[in-house]
Amino acid sequence: MELSQEEIYSKVLRAGRRTYFFDVRETKASDYYLTITESKKFTNEDGTFYYKKHKIYLYKEDFTEFKETLCDMMDFIIKERGDEVISERHQKNYTADKSNHFAGANNASNYTDLNFEDI
Repeated sequence: MELSQEEIYSKVLRAGRRTYFFDVRETKASDYYLTITESKKFTNEDGTFYYKKHKIYLYKEDFTEFKETLCDMMDFIIKERGDEVISERHQKNYTADKSNHFAGANNASNYTDLNFEDI
């Protein structure tokens, strides 16, 4: 099935080195689907830069289950680890705000380093 690249409605979310593009597009049959594109900026050794992009195509028949699963996963993460961004602890100017910590948060062994680059 060949898809049209015409964008009907778009939004952009900038998040540090990453940018997320949400685009509603139209199929040849005049139905709509959603593409979510993650674009991440990288720098070459010579100072020039390039972007790596990953794209998800989401069709209406999957919206309900996708939304439920996404919300469930986000709720789990917040419940288990709170809304503090743990990677911020590695910033040079980081100061702990104890009001957002859950029990045992100061113990670095409670955390697992995850890399979502390949998702």
